[in-house]
Amino acid sequence: MKQMNLYDAKTHLSQLVQAALDGEEVLIARAGKPAVRLLPVVQEGKRTLGWGTLQIDPATLHAAFTPEGDEQVAVLFASGKS
Repeated sequence: MKQMNLYDAKTHLSQLVQAALDGEEVLIARAGKPAVRLLPVVQEGKRTLGWGTLQIDPATLHAAFTPEGDEQVAVLFASGKS
C-alpha cells in the first residue's frame, strides 16, 4: 500500500496512477490522514464475472428455466439416469 500526502502526490501523480493500474492500493492523505483512494477504471465491455461471459440472448436463457424443465431434471435425478 502506498500512501502519500497531497502535496507530494501532485509531483508523483503519474507514478501513483501506474501503481494503481498495477493493482497496488494507493492512498492520498491530507496532513497524514488518508483522504482518498486511487482506483483504476474498469471498462464495462471488458469486465467478466466468474469464469467468463455468457454469449446468449437473456430471453433465451430465461425461457430455459421453466417449472416443466425443473420437473424433468428432478425425474432424471430420481431415476439415476443421465
